[in-house]
Amino acid sequence: MRIEQLEYIEAVTRLGSLRRAAEELHISQPALSETVRNLERELGVDLLDRRRSGATISDEGRELLPYIVNVLEAVDRLRRAADAQHHTSRVVRLGTVNAATVPLLVPAVREFRRAHPGTQAEVITARQAEIHRALLEGSLDLGLVNYLRGDDMPPDLQTTELLRGRAVVCVRPDNPLAELSAVGVDDLLTEPLIVMRSGYVMHRYVHRLLKDRTPSFSYSTDGAEMGKLMVAEGLGVTVLPDFSVAGDPLERAGAITYRPIEAGDTDVLLVIQRRRAGSAPRAARDLHQILVRCAQLLPR
Repeated sequence: MRIEQLEYIEAVTRLGSLRRAAEELHISQPALSETVRNLERELGVDLLDRRRSGATISDEGRELLPYIVNVLEAVDRLRRAADAQHHTSRVVRLGTVNAATVPLLVPAVREFRRAHPGTQAEVITARQAEIHRALLEGSLDLGLVNYLRGDDMPPDLQTTELLRGRAVVCVRPDNPLAELSAVGVDDLLTEPLIVMRSGYVMHRYVHRLLKDRTPSFSYSTDGAEMGKLMVAEGLGVTVLPDFSVAGDPLERAGAITYRPIEAGDTDVLLVIQRRRAGSAPRAARDLHQILVRCAQLLPR
């Protein structure tokens, strides 16, 4: 049984004759009649009442018509859903906390663009809790977030580790801290400190590191990228994962550098997450694989 056979029966019933149905369907009348006969033989029922004046739906066919219509309506819903999914997959939405955005995300997006030239990659900056909520709601396809070693992972999200590093102090090369081989907490407190806002993992890390001690002056900002720009402009220093600074264009240009933290013995993880329930569009799955592959190519 084929869908077009059911569509032919529906057309004959609606239009009242084989001839008019054949004209609407743009096929020959003999071809239409033969297709219907094949269905009749399969079902063991005469669906059409054939007379010299023409063919119309038979009584048996009329009894089966509601089932035929239900099948055709279900097929139509399937096609509409598939079409909607196709159009939705033309945009892949990725949430990021901005850690490793340049060293990791830019090469990944460049490779994704080559593989999917017709699909837009929309990168949305947000805090970890906002990304988790959007992933579960379906408004984001993928999320790049940070964790500290030992943090619990959300059970409703599939988590893949991309990078693991240590926290470092990001400074200008002409800052006195850049002359040190490693920066202690006492050294860090002498400089204006650019701290990530509450809701970012590095905000929690810095408060744990300082143990309620207060720097000489502090700023608060959203995300690593703004923090690095503020450092490059000489406004202070910031604490970030090493993989967020190494390879950054500002670091390659000599505008910023980084030094390890003496007490920095906690691993910082960058992971990619997606919702466990439901199937992700192919483009989102491909971007996920590209990010994993690009992470493997970064220096460890």
